[in-house]
Amino acid sequence: MKKMKKACAVLLAVLSVSLLASAFAGPNDIVRWNRIEGVITALNVDNPVGNIHSGTFPWSVGSGQAHVNLSTGHTSFQVEGLVIDGAQFSGTPGPITMVTGTLVCDAGTPTETAFDTPSVPLDAQGDANFTGNIANIPTTCGNPIFLIRIAQPAGAAGLWIATGSDRIGGQ
Repeated sequence: MKKMKKACAVLLAVLSVSLLASAFAGPNDIVRWNRIEGVITALNVDNPVGNIHSGTFPWSVGSGQAHVNLSTGHTSFQVEGLVIDGAQFSGTPGPITMVTGTLVCDAGTPTETAFDTPSVPLDAQGDANFTGNIANIPTTCGNPIFLIRIAQPAGAAGLWIATGSDRIGGQ
């Protein structure tokens, strides 16, 4: 009985801290994308998200996820098996060696804004990950979208090749 009371007290304390932390964060401050999906496009066809143009090869993803705390800017993403489908690069990331994560707020509206992570390596298997911060996220970020964009080579920099899907949170 004494052990059960102690276990209940510990559980109550942990639950209280969790609820308190989420109360300060606000219900829409933490946005999570449970999957990352490659851009679906025909060869040499642009598939823009708002003002951001896509890569012109279709891409697929083995797995991935992203997380952004809109209040603090803490951001993380990981993607595995981000590779081109078709063309001479099929099954590989081709010449893409660096990517960046991009949070897009209010995509397709006059107030669209994009916020980038520093670039990270994309290895030969199409794996990349980032944990750090994005600065200057506005207090309101309507319809947050997460993109993975090409950082290197320079000639393709800025094109998006994958996006977060199955979003939880955000406005």
